[in-house]
Amino acid sequence: MTNNYENSSGKDVDIEVPLYHDNPYRELHLGLIILVILAILVLGGWVAINSGVPFKTVMVIAVIIAALAFDYVNGMHDAGNAIATVISTRVLTPAAALAMAAVLNLVGALMFSGVAKNVAEKFADMKHISPDHPLTPVMILCGLLGASCWSYITARMGLPVSTTHSLFGSLAGVFFLGLIPLNIKYISTILLFMVVAPVASFILGWIFMVLIMWIFHKSSPAKVNKKFKVLQLFSSASFALSHGSNDAQKAMGIITLALFSGGFLEHSTTIFHLDKNGIPIEVKIACAIVMALGTGFGGMRVIKTLGDKIIKLSPVQGFAAESVAAATILAITQMHVPISTTQVISSSILGIGSAKRLSSVRWHVAVNIITAWIITVPAAAVIGYSLYYIVSHCGLK
Repeated sequence: MTNNYENSSGKDVDIEVPLYHDNPYRELHLGLIILVILAILVLGGWVAINSGVPFKTVMVIAVIIAALAFDYVNGMHDAGNAIATVISTRVLTPAAALAMAAVLNLVGALMFSGVAKNVAEKFADMKHISPDHPLTPVMILCGLLGASCWSYITARMGLPVSTTHSLFGSLAGVFFLGLIPLNIKYISTILLFMVVAPVASFILGWIFMVLIMWIFHKSSPAKVNKKFKVLQLFSSASFALSHGSNDAQKAMGIITLALFSGGFLEHSTTIFHLDKNGIPIEVKIACAIVMALGTGFGGMRVIKTLGDKIIKLSPVQGFAAESVAAATILAITQMHVPISTTQVISSSILGIGSAKRLSSVRWHVAVNIITAWIITVPAAAVIGYSLYYIVSHCGLK
């Protein structure tokens, strides 16, 4: 990976930073491991059902496992979003940045649960679900698997698409086939912020960067970048915290929804400890830990795309991008709205790059990423629809 720095004369310098080394055998081993794990889980479920464990209980357990797997992929996929800039500017090594992001993702995930409550209660229109077509754990499982498939495929391709949009798109496809009514008002809010969040991040990034350049226009670029290297530690940490505060809550909401559909959250019989928003504390802890692990062991492809292919970042630009993204995400999290942290940080990077000069942004890469954003919801919906169609025709509704 080539990064752009400014020497004492203020001129740009390209520095090679190797982020990762491709290993085809590692990819093969990872695929085999995933297949073995899936086979073990399927075999375990079959044994449990034949041993007398209720089918619904087995499916709820399967949803929990799938949701945690999705959370792990989310952490892996978004590891690049949280730390791409701090690695790109060489403020931290990849290992140190990943460790910091993992810890702060954990903290952020434990601090909030309003988004999880809304996902669990409002995505489907609970008041108008027909008794003839109930919401089942199998539906949620198919939605999760569809989202995980799309997120994993794009992560291996190095495309920073939204796991949030993957999840909601896949669930919408399943619910459409299963005749589960969607909460149009809530879905409209999600769709609105799909546009508002990245646009606001782009504009704020541009304004913030212009303001910084105006304040420090008489200072030496080398001295300014040296000062902002220290500040970028705080901005990167803030973004990692904000990422955990919003993204981990989607899995929390899905698991809570599955527990409800399986009858495990009846107040008279629940074995869980609920927080003020009705989210099981055990679910919060599990999702937070798994996302942190996903971030800590996340791949480097998305990091390379965000930190190098879009724009060559300086410490000043990295600070601006992370600060704007963190503020945007935390503000919207307070509204209890799930958003794409991928979109927010990518748009922020584009905004601060445009403030310097339009030619500094590699717009063909940006166009490819935006195209991936656009196709994510329908692509994930088709995958989720297809999975549930197969499951339904196998008699596993």
